[in-house]
Amino acid sequence: MTTASTGSTPPVAKTDEQWRAELSPAEYAVLRQAATERPYTGEYTDNHRVGVYSCRACGSELFRSAEKFDSHCGWPSFFSPLAGDQIIERVDTTMGMRRVEVVCARCHSHLGHVFEGEGYGTPTDLRYCINSISLSFAEQDATQ
Repeated sequence: MTTASTGSTPPVAKTDEQWRAELSPAEYAVLRQAATERPYTGEYTDNHRVGVYSCRACGSELFRSAEKFDSHCGWPSFFSPLAGDQIIERVDTTMGMRRVEVVCARCHSHLGHVFEGEGYGTPTDLRYCINSISLSFAEQDATQ
């Protein structure tokens, strides 16, 4: 796991007013203000269909269903992103703890957090704990 800064301007840069006009209030709170949806309430927590998860704000493809696993934590969990350059990981010290925040590399929208060393039986020992509301899902034929 590597961490990076989001100090640069993202490829998809919009004003606060533009984001507010395009996103619902709940989407805006999570994607642009780093809020967290309540556990076990998101539409993709128990989704087991085959497909690709993309950033709800900009459409950048982030995760595939093949890397999604049941962590029973209340949010969709993935052990690896689609490609390392699709996300940015940065240290988050809010809430009185040290965590690693995950943001979309294309628009710098908040997606969730990544945790390591929790002992899940996955190839990476990482858990990308992502808010459903930060994602959109495109189902694919299972033979693709």
